[in-house]
Amino acid sequence: MTKFNAEDKLVAVQRYLSGNESYRSIGTSIGATDYMIRTWVMQYKQNGVEAFKKSYTSYSAEFKLDVLQYMNDHGTSSNETAAIFNIPSSGLIRKWRIQFAEQGEDALISKHKGRPTMKKNTKKSNPVEGSVEALQEELERLRMENAYFKKVECLSSKQGKITKQDKAQVVYELRYEFPVKALIKLADIPRSTYYYWVKNFGRPDSDAELKVWITSIFDEHEGRFGYRRIRDELRNRGHKVNHKKVQRIMKELGLKCLVRMKKYRSYKGTVGKIAPNILNRAFRADKPNQKWVTDITEFKLFGEKLYLSPILDLFNGEIITYTLGSRPTYSLVSTMLDQAFERLTDEDALLIHSDQGWHYQMKQYRHALSERGITQSMSRKGNCYDNAVIENFFGLMKSELLYLKEFESIEHFKQELATYIDYYNHKRIKAKLKGMSPVQYRIHAYQAA
Repeated sequence: MTKFNAEDKLVAVQRYLSGNESYRSIGTSIGATDYMIRTWVMQYKQNGVEAFKKSYTSYSAEFKLDVLQYMNDHGTSSNETAAIFNIPSSGLIRKWRIQFAEQGEDALISKHKGRPTMKKNTKKSNPVEGSVEALQEELERLRMENAYFKKVECLSSKQGKITKQDKAQVVYELRYEFPVKALIKLADIPRSTYYYWVKNFGRPDSDAELKVWITSIFDEHEGRFGYRRIRDELRNRGHKVNHKKVQRIMKELGLKCLVRMKKYRSYKGTVGKIAPNILNRAFRADKPNQKWVTDITEFKLFGEKLYLSPILDLFNGEIITYTLGSRPTYSLVSTMLDQAFERLTDEDALLIHSDQGWHYQMKQYRHALSERGITQSMSRKGNCYDNAVIENFFGLMKSELLYLKEFESIEHFKQELATYIDYYNHKRIKAKLKGMSPVQYRIHAYQAA
């Protein structure tokens, strides 16, 4: 490539400034690219004739940092920045930027050329305890810790959890005030982690829109959805995303479902007739009203107890009906059965499964089933897994309603329970139902038949 001296560059710039020629025509005539002509013009406008005088300046680390900070603050390109600071080559700036991103400020310190001189070991010895130097070092360390933890505490009060990215941000903000090496050690993060985040601070968050969607779905369902259901709901809304990514983002955002607790046990020994375990954990049903499961669970609110008795259809997990009472009497179960029987037709061949609770052993209960031609099935003694589906529903309901909301009274709880069961049937999607709610799945099955 042709080399151009200061006079050649100045003549080319003046030809362009005369207004009669373009970058390309000037470059073609002298064997240069239009990019080179544009750069010379930019340099001349910023620094005049001085821009074309050769300089052998050794740039300090502080100067390099100022240049990079200017680029970051003003969004200028390396060519524009080189012209503004009268740096002969924009390649130097690109080199500094890469060095800083990969190794930090230490990489910007100019190293002496040639063979290194033999030096004696000049490692600074530790100051004597109690000396002025030791006290000054201790004061500086305490000042650094105070500044660091003050910023960390501010972040934790806003978002509750401090990530490695947050720690890297704090170190980055304090880098001009304290040594980066000491700050990284105080933050207890790997050096590579710090420089990774420094490199990515200026970049836009590629997951920003996804985070908004995930937070919106999580809030819409009042914290009841875990990462798998949020993944399914995102797909329902036209956003295909891997469940691991949803899990990672939820962890970053601090979004987590609640835990569940144990249920009420109604077993009192053999007080009637025990039915065989016909269901035998075959929890899959081919159509509605083929297999139902039932049980009773207990709530403790305002010093009182409430007992819920629902029936769940194994075809789609839908709650067919339920009763709620202050005592676990047999009427709780008999009323539930009467309400559920209204859903049946003469064509339905139904099996109802329960545990060995005393309600289900009673003669009245067995007679009510046999009158309708319904097969009775019971779990084995002390084996909750035989009725795992209804147990799972109780766990979900308590974690998503009882422990999630605050209630003003027993009546308020009853209203919220009715709202939740309606939500569970119509809106709460399930992965095994192809991302549909129980009611949506039942309607879809009828339409496909």
